[in-house]
Amino acid sequence: MLNKFFIEEHVKNALNEDIGFGDITTDFLTNENDVMTCTLNTRNDGIFCGKEVFECVFKTLSPAITIDFFFNDGDEIKKGDCIAKISGPARYILTGERTALNYIQRMSGIATETNKYQKAIGANKAKIVDTRKTTPGFRAFEKYSVKTGGGSLHRFNLSDCAMIKDNHIKFAGTLTKAVEKLKANMSHAHKIEVECDTKEQVSEALKCGVDIIMLDNMTPDEMRECVQLINGRAVTEASGNVSLSTVKNIADTGVDIISSSAIVAKAPTLDLGLDM
Repeated sequence: MLNKFFIEEHVKNALNEDIGFGDITTDFLTNENDVMTCTLNTRNDGIFCGKEVFECVFKTLSPAITIDFFFNDGDEIKKGDCIAKISGPARYILTGERTALNYIQRMSGIATETNKYQKAIGANKAKIVDTRKTTPGFRAFEKYSVKTGGGSLHRFNLSDCAMIKDNHIKFAGTLTKAVEKLKANMSHAHKIEVECDTKEQVSEALKCGVDIIMLDNMTPDEMRECVQLINGRAVTEASGNVSLSTVKNIADTGVDIISSSAIVAKAPTLDLGLDM
């Protein structure tokens, strides 16, 4: 779940950014006594996400605004559906409209894209997970959206899990040296993941006793061989060249996790609008 205090602080910053020194359009067209009612509608099929953030935008501007939702986060929505009814002071509804839509269009788009990938995996055990290729300052919302869409989460930040990549290995000298140095210094509560692009590296990682092995940019046949070699001794993660058209073939190899930046970085926004 998203932290309430984080949402409130983020929304205040977003409103400050958008309003600046005042909404000169709305401020001169309305007065404090004007009221209006409008509806939040979808122009596309998808997965709704961002209810709490959407509400927070309007409640921050005016507690007098009321919102009646007809859908919750994670619900499937169809083109033409009315998601919510918003009523209250016209000045604050008009001022908050764009900021509120910016949040839920982005979040619903990510939830929708994630859902497509997880459905494409089918009956396989693999889970689609996100990466750290996120929008600076918006990571919590993007990860929440992935979860809402039926996906799973990779590490939130660099302190969650040790991930040894090719440049780390080059710097340390060998994969083994990199793992040994980490084990000598890091907390017992953290796991170690190693990025491997050859079967030989996978064998070396297994000897080091790592927790997660990423099979990076391998063909499905190479992944299948490595999954059999690992044989449950580490969590297997596939990464690289993951798309909606390839994810099923990758999942068929028996990997536990499929990580892809596409579910966030390439997710189109969902077309949602406020109509009076």
